[in-house]
Amino acid sequence: MKHAVPHDLGPERAKLVAESAIAAYEKRFQKYNAKARWVGPTRADISFNVKGMSIGGTLEVKANAIEMDLEVPFLLRPFKSTAVSVIEDEIKVWIAKAKAGEI
Repeated sequence: MKHAVPHDLGPERAKLVAESAIAAYEKRFQKYNAKARWVGPTRADISFNVKGMSIGGTLEVKANAIEMDLEVPFLLRPFKSTAVSVIEDEIKVWIAKAKAGEI
């Protein structure tokens, strides 16, 4: 499941947004073993567990978009469109925080 959310923050500020969001979600979703590891200057591997299933993928900060690519287990695919909507809304919240000077 690949999805991009456009932004106009510039690459450095967008990376700061991604780092802040990842840190907050790792803490908030500890019970799901939420983890992220930066594997490059703009790319992080992410993973978490839901109902005994492991979900993983990547987050990449581009000059004008934040892209997520998640491997969704077969049993969760019916919820794919809901997941995309939630992820997009969350990324937009973090972009708005950056624009408001909160990050």
